[in-house]
Parts: sequence; C-alpha cells; structure tokens
Amino acid sequence: MSRTIKLDQIDPEEQLLVRLAWACEFEGMTQAAAAKRFNVTRLRVNRALSEARRRGILRVNIDSVFAAAAELEWNLERRFRLKQAVVVPSPQDARSVTQLVSAGLGGLLGELLRDKEITHFGMSWGNTLNMATRHMQPLDRPDLEIVSIMGGVSRGSDVNGYEITTRLADLCNAEHSFFTAPLYAGSAESRTLFVEQDVIRDMLEKIRSCQAIALATGDLESSLLVQDALPSGITADELRALGGVGDITGHILDAKGELIDHPLNQRVIGMSLDDMAKIDNVILAAGGLHKVAVINAALTRGFVDTLVTDEYTAVALLEDRAK
Repeated sequence: MSRTIKLDQIDPEEQLLVRLAWACEFEGMTQAAAAKRFNVTRLRVNRALSEARRRGILRVNIDSVFAAAAELEWNLERRFRLKQAVVVPSPQDARSVTQLVSAGLGGLLGELLRDKEITHFGMSWGNTLNMATRHMQPLDRPDLEIVSIMGGVSRGSDVNGYEITTRLADLCNAEHSFFTAPLYAGSAESRTLFVEQDVIRDMLEKIRSCQAIALATGDLESSLLVQDALPSGITADELRALGGVGDITGHILDAKGELIDHPLNQRVIGMSLDDMAKIDNVILAAGGLHKVAVINAALTRGFVDTLVTDEYTAVALLEDRAK
C-alpha cells in the first residue's frame, strides 16, 4: 500500500536505490539492463543494491528448510578459511546424521568429478564415504583414476578403502588402484623399511599426485578405527589419556590438531598430514556432535579445504571457535 509523504521528505538518492532494487529483485532485470533503463553504470547498480541492503531498504527472506544451512556454510568458510562448506539439515534422530552427511558428500562428488582437470581422486574409508557413493549419479570418466589413500585392515568390510574405491570407480567408469599396505606397521622402524620399498614409494607418489581427496574421521569411542584397526595391545583409553580426540587416516590428533605423543603415529603407512596440506582440495565429510572435537582439530591444523557436515555440528564448531 502506498503512503503519502511531504515534499521535503523526497530523497532522490533513496528513490533511485528503490527503483534499482525493484527492477533487479522483483522485475528480474539484470544489472546491465537496469543500468540501461535508468541511465547509470552497471557499477552504480551493483553499489546501489549493496547500499539498499545496508540501509535495510532491501531485505531478503528465504523461506526454506535449507536457509539456516546456507548461512552456516558462509560462516564456516569465513571462520575456518575454507574453499567450500556443505551443510545439510540435521536429522531429528542423531543416529541418521551419517546418512544425511553422506548425501551431501555424494552430491558434491557428483559435481566435482565431472571436472576433467581432476585425473586422480583419492578416497579414504568409513561409513560416510561408503554411503556417499549411493547418492551419486553414474559418470563417464574413463580418463579418471580413483586411488585408495589408506592402508587396509584384515577384517573384510564394505567400508574398507578397497571396496569404496572400487565402487566409486565403477560409478565413474574410471580406473582405480589400491594402496596395498597395512594401515599400521609393527613399529616405527619397520614402517621406515616398508615405505622405502619401490612399490610402496611409487604408490605414495601416486596418492600425493591426487588433485583432490575425500576423508572421513572418527572419535575414539566407537569409530571404525577403534573397532577394526587398532593394533593389538593398544587401547582407545590410552590414546585418550594422551589427549587424543580422534583420527584422520589413522593419525591420532589432539584437540589442537597436533599428533599425540604415542608410537602409533609413527607406525602409520600412508600419506602424512603434511602431505595432505599440499593437495589442492582436501574434503572432510563428518557429522554428529560426538565428532566436533576431531573435526575442529582437523580444521585447526589447516589441511582441510572443503567441509561437509550437518547443521548442529556446524553450530557447535562455530561456537567452539568463538570461545
């Protein structure tokens, strides 16, 4: 409804802001078309829209269940200096969070792996990565190679890196290769001897050549690492006693993102966290409040470029960083 104003209340500048805002936001005009219509430059239109928002003249209301997630994505990117954040709505039942985060990761991978510049893509292991392949549409990328980036465990599982790598490669009609080594060596000394072998050195070089990799993470309560991969004689309790909050590809981190002082970290066969920092796009997919500490540790260390998580976890991460 229109309202009357006095002559001395007419503000030509505000009037132009409103006209440009109406043209672009309600009439669907491009900034170039609006500039031509009102005989101003395109830069003037751009600045006018920004000014209209600053003054509260132009307000955007997004009525969608995804609105909060979109805001959190921007906040996460700024706070943790990420290239991209993907936030999915949190489920009512916390046990379903992995399924939703997996769907978010699947959508991201479906777009990312269309990029012909990505010729080598690395996958770690875990439930989140396993289920993500179920949310992807098939691609035709015979020029792409999917590479497992972690050593394996003896126990067979559909969340093992070998199975996940094969499934993703099949989806993409791509080549694939395995990192045929155990996750942990028997000792730091045997690890050194192991990685000096030509075949292991060549596999590590291939992993380091990946343009992007996808990682999952777990806490030290009930993660796959604790269930299936800890060497005999090592317990989650002793890792927690040294400040451990979770693992990334078998490396145990403390709350500050540092490796805890435990021999296990010197037994990991695979790429190091410093190696990961040199990859163009390291994607970490993880959700759930029980994983906030280890996600925050990975983000603090600074090797993660893209984060896929859920709303509640995103809010907790931002609140932790604000303390």
